[in-house]
Amino acid sequence: MRANGERWRAPYATDPARTRGRLISEAGSPTRSDFQRDRDRIIHSTAFRRLKHKTQVFVHHEGDHYRTRLTHTLEVSQIGRALARALGLDEDLAEALALSHDLGHTCFGHTGEDALDACMSAYGGFDHNAQALRIVTRLERRYAGFDGLNLAWETLEGLVKHNGPLIDADGRPTPRYAERGIPAAILEYDALNPLDLWSQAGPEAQAASLADDIAYAAHDLDDGLRAGLFEIPELRAVPFLAGLLDEIDGLHPGLEPSRKIHELARRVITRFVEDVIREGGRRIATLNPRSVEDIRRSNEPVIAFSPEVAAADADIMRFLWQRMYRHPGVVAVRRKADTIVRDLFTAFTTDPSRMPEEWSTGLNGAPEARIARRVADYIAGMTDTYAALAHRKIYETTPDLHWDLPSRGLPLTDP
Repeated sequence: MRANGERWRAPYATDPARTRGRLISEAGSPTRSDFQRDRDRIIHSTAFRRLKHKTQVFVHHEGDHYRTRLTHTLEVSQIGRALARALGLDEDLAEALALSHDLGHTCFGHTGEDALDACMSAYGGFDHNAQALRIVTRLERRYAGFDGLNLAWETLEGLVKHNGPLIDADGRPTPRYAERGIPAAILEYDALNPLDLWSQAGPEAQAASLADDIAYAAHDLDDGLRAGLFEIPELRAVPFLAGLLDEIDGLHPGLEPSRKIHELARRVITRFVEDVIREGGRRIATLNPRSVEDIRRSNEPVIAFSPEVAAADADIMRFLWQRMYRHPGVVAVRRKADTIVRDLFTAFTTDPSRMPEEWSTGLNGAPEARIARRVADYIAGMTDTYAALAHRKIYETTPDLHWDLPSRGLPLTDP
């Protein structure tokens, strides 16, 4: 700790005392840094609370212990802070970015996003990252002096660029956006308050992005095992996981399945976190950055997996894609969720007055694109439960999202 109680920061960390500021100028806080204020604003936002009932993989009513977008976000936050602390970064900015990274996700997770994207294909599509930017710059309406949360430049930059630059030095979209182009919401805000879309994100955003990957790998294995979508011996198809299971069996022979699942998940997190710290430290030493700007100008991220662990992560994701995300029961529920989202989009664009007044006001005679975007904003903000309820109010029948998980007797709810 520094003499004034402030945590140690490396020279290449993002310093809140040197922030590029907020779009709308505000007086500073005597008790919190700008990044601490951003974190607090995110936690108290409506969009953050709604994550409680938004799908991660399983619809929330399928079990008390499965992750939702909110519990996933909290796990990402914990891992992000751990990485930031070990590497001398600003923990508060890393936490703010971890807490905000999924704000733009729709009801029913990626299924809802895909459905909205298809519905919006004629109007610029739908992208959850761009939607998160819309939420924190326009859609949250809590403050008397501005729309959105008026977050610091560094927080907005990290929110938009945590997966890397969006354009190259010549202004061409990077491969991620090469086919469809940069989402309009990002370009519109960048024209107002440039976010340097060509550069790497700051190191805290890079740490938050890796924390997201780590949390996914560990908790989806946990949820999939507890749901009975696959069994522990099947994980030996992934060499990295086979090694961890051998370690657990050697230390704790005959361990009960529920404890073995937890031991596996925590080892995945520990190994991945320790790898990022080592690899990040190695890359930082090679680059020898004197400021955060040196990291932004780097040709590659400085916070990353080693090649070996990157390969292990890819193996885990392939396993989960085959055995969990494409499981017939999961796919069946996703089809039903897709129907709900598409039906709602049709109903609200056909008759915007079906939406609450605050959402339908000003749409009488408006261009189709404006109506469609307003409807997409409204649907994207819905929780799973609210979307199903809204559908029941309009349509005679609503798809039943329940399904019988093939549980093998593992504890899924509190006793």
